[in-house]
Amino acid sequence: MKLATLKDGSRDGKLVVVSRDLTRCSEVGHIARTLQAALDDWAHAGPRLARVADGIETGSQPTIRFHEHDALSPLPRAYQWADGSAYVNHVELVRKARNAEMPASFWTDPLMYQGGSDSFIAPRDPIPLADESFGVDMEGEVAVVVDDVPMAATIDEARAAIRLVMLVNDVSLRGLIPAELAKGFGFFQSKPSSAFSPVAVSPDELGDAWDGGKLHLPLCVDLNGKPFGRANAGIDMTFDFAQLVAHAAKTRPLSAGTIIGSGTVSNKLDGGPGKPVAEGGAGYSCIAELRMIETIVGGAAKTHFLRVGDVVRIEMKDKAGHSIFGAIEQTVEHYGKA
Repeated sequence: MKLATLKDGSRDGKLVVVSRDLTRCSEVGHIARTLQAALDDWAHAGPRLARVADGIETGSQPTIRFHEHDALSPLPRAYQWADGSAYVNHVELVRKARNAEMPASFWTDPLMYQGGSDSFIAPRDPIPLADESFGVDMEGEVAVVVDDVPMAATIDEARAAIRLVMLVNDVSLRGLIPAELAKGFGFFQSKPSSAFSPVAVSPDELGDAWDGGKLHLPLCVDLNGKPFGRANAGIDMTFDFAQLVAHAAKTRPLSAGTIIGSGTVSNKLDGGPGKPVAEGGAGYSCIAELRMIETIVGGAAKTHFLRVGDVVRIEMKDKAGHSIFGAIEQTVEHYGKA
């Protein structure tokens, strides 16, 4: 099934079940007012929502038109948002960009940070930017939403707890990251609010593209209407989602509604860093990777980070070319206090 949260003037919006083709939806306030409420009682709410989804497809369920522009992020705010770096190729390239060494342990022990989860951006709302010198960058990712996960969960327990899958634009301020990390206390100001796809999807909807821990489809990242990235999310993923969830739960339980991100989707090319889509490569899911490769090849980065007016689009399509999660499409806008 496919679930979305529509804007209704409240912070948490209202939950709807969406048709497979993303054109229609049904309000389900009688089952759960919000997605978080559904996740809190998934054993009962999940099967009922699935029946509504079946009814939409058979025509037995009343529907209204679904518009992606009316959607908030599926969880407009969450109890927890923890983002991993499962594509170690990305980590290696970005660390090279700031002349930081790559510890060997990064290939065996996942990186993860806890991001702000109190104010996610709607998938079609702008990215607010106070200062272009902050170096705003998009990061195309996949994420999962879990049910309750016990502390010290096994890999199998972690895999069984995955309830929904969605896409992410994990916005980063590259100009602020080096000084912030140099303090030795992690990201904060350099990781503003993220945006998630209009629709969150249950794993069974993904068919054989989902193997229980990885999503084997290209992530389409466009910048100003041109293909920027087509990296396959199932390739070069060093740690799958079951491993990431278990890692997050190593020393504490995870509450239902916790979001775990994959980190920026990144593919190698013949063991190397890859090349742009325009040159026949899989491209990149963030600008930082391209800048690093420009530095390797030409001695200096030439592609600038996002500027006011730039438009980012992140989407994933099934093998028939149909959008699965809807599109994150955001324009960078200047943020100024009124």
